[in-house]
Amino acid sequence: MYLTDEEKRILDGDKGEAARLALSILVDLGKLYGAETLMPVSQVHIDATLYMVDAGLQFAEKMASLGAKAAVPTSLNPSAIDLIRWKELRVPPEELIKHQRLASAYLTMQATPTWTCAPYQQGIVPRFGEQIAWGESNAIAFANSVIGARTNRYADLMDICAAIIGKVPKFGLHLKRNRKAKLLIELKGFTTPMFENEALYPLLGCVVGEIASDQVAAVSGIPSAVTFDNLKGFLAGAASSGAVALCHLVGITPEAQDVEMCFQGDRPKRVLQITPKMVADHEQRLQSAKDDNIDWITVGCPHYSPAEFTQLLRLVEGKRVHQSVAFWVFTSRTVYAWIKENSILKQLTDAGISVFTDGCPLQYPRKSWNFSAAMTDSAKFANYCYSQTGLPVIFGSLEDCVESAVTGKIQRRKSPWAGN
Repeated sequence: MYLTDEEKRILDGDKGEAARLALSILVDLGKLYGAETLMPVSQVHIDATLYMVDAGLQFAEKMASLGAKAAVPTSLNPSAIDLIRWKELRVPPEELIKHQRLASAYLTMQATPTWTCAPYQQGIVPRFGEQIAWGESNAIAFANSVIGARTNRYADLMDICAAIIGKVPKFGLHLKRNRKAKLLIELKGFTTPMFENEALYPLLGCVVGEIASDQVAAVSGIPSAVTFDNLKGFLAGAASSGAVALCHLVGITPEAQDVEMCFQGDRPKRVLQITPKMVADHEQRLQSAKDDNIDWITVGCPHYSPAEFTQLLRLVEGKRVHQSVAFWVFTSRTVYAWIKENSILKQLTDAGISVFTDGCPLQYPRKSWNFSAAMTDSAKFANYCYSQTGLPVIFGSLEDCVESAVTGKIQRRKSPWAGN
């Protein structure tokens, strides 16, 4: 692997032990993937922010203690908890300490405390063609597929190294030739009412993810009027059911305005189809509750946007969450400040809804809550819920979630793609 004179000096320790260690790890990664050189990135999004085991905390604290500083603008994925409203979330004080230590290590390294899994909704949003290094599966897929920036799926701790050095190995999706689609997925049999139902998009994403796995796929048939949040749900679903990092959405992805562009001038060698029945079948797999009892509604995976809060407020107007149900929404501090300033937060709180920042709904303090079943409008959350929380889960539209919260029982309208 070719290294510049400056990179060689860093490996010799000229810029300190933190930089030496970070670069040595990146060089090993590059050699593993056959990269010939390192390349600069303009920004980093660190995924290794949820305290789960001591190893991640120890690595971050070691780097901070060695004087590591972010070399490029660096944003942070969610903590496991709400770092401000931790008492409301019932985080035991003894568990809080390690979360705070991890947060402190990143702030010492001069990362920006965004604490969100949707960095594309705020802050320093990359441009088309910009080389970046992002962690967090849905954010990676969104950056590549909607914005047209370029990033690989950077694993925990690799992202910290990239932030310290401001470079990554030049391989994978950083290179145009590797962004060429390998298969074409066509949507067949979907009607306008189906596309108007926002619950369709997360489910479609899940089916695409299962088909594509870790391949770059092109998907044709998604309406050009698809919203920002529809795309967010779609790509979160695709990145959770498969290892999708880039999905060419024909007519939407900047470098994929037609099928020919997706395949860089070639014809697709594999063409597959997704039908409404396939979506209905996947939706059924996300319904694991045994009866109609529900005590936890959670949305905001990925973190809710201003538009989603506006929609939620419209749906809960004049209603109140049943006393037997906890209704949680997760979002970023930036969006939280906006809904607070515009009185949306007070109206939601008055309706019995709790809004948390910083955290991830999959990492709530389980010992402090005795939930028996969860409901969500997030296919990503529904995919992960049972394996990470042990709870049965029900996927539904936001309208279904609100009605279930108000009645205290699972309410689900029949999906237009479910057939007879």
